[in-house]
Amino acid sequence: MIGFMKKDLAMIKSNFKLIGILIVVYAVMGLMGKMDISFILPFMSVMIMISSFSYDNYNKWDAYSISLPNGRKNSVKSKYVTTILMILTVAIITVLLSFIISYVNTKTINYEQILVSMFGTIFGTLLVLTFMYPIIYKFGVEKARIGIFIIVFGLVIIGGFLSQYIDISSISKSLSFLEDYLIIILIIVTIIMVYISYKISEKIFSKKEF
Repeated sequence: MIGFMKKDLAMIKSNFKLIGILIVVYAVMGLMGKMDISFILPFMSVMIMISSFSYDNYNKWDAYSISLPNGRKNSVKSKYVTTILMILTVAIITVLLSFIISYVNTKTINYEQILVSMFGTIFGTLLVLTFMYPIIYKFGVEKARIGIFIIVFGLVIIGGFLSQYIDISSISKSLSFLEDYLIIILIIVTIIMVYISYKISEKIFSKKEF
């Protein structure tokens, strides 16, 4: 699997410069108080990893990978592991930048707020991964992008519709006792979602013909 991960990193190597530039740009904008960098950078790491699927398709990598020992399983596993490692790495960099920006702008560092915000960002970013990867393995990158747009648009419509008939404040109050365990709940839910997504992708890829 390590070889598969090295291949993915080599294919997106040119995008590392883009991440570096974005880190500098968003850091400057954060110092100017014009942007919250907590979500943008981790989300960008997922988008860059998604581009590796296009490279695989262009270079006919999948047809070659299945001829290798445990090629199908390692191919899927490496995508998930590499993506998660990239998200966590960029998230750590973002947290450190947020500490610096907070201190420069306010002379104080709100550790709890920054860390909670980052946990939420990691959860949201991995949520995107859990939806997108099985769809990409099933339909390909281009169709997956359209599918995700439809899903997100549909969820927004459904959310707007339900908000008219559901008292969000009462639900929030009834679940207030979970606040002390929010981080633990998010971690458990995230692990379960990623695992389910991985198994679905693995099953789809195991049956795919090239």
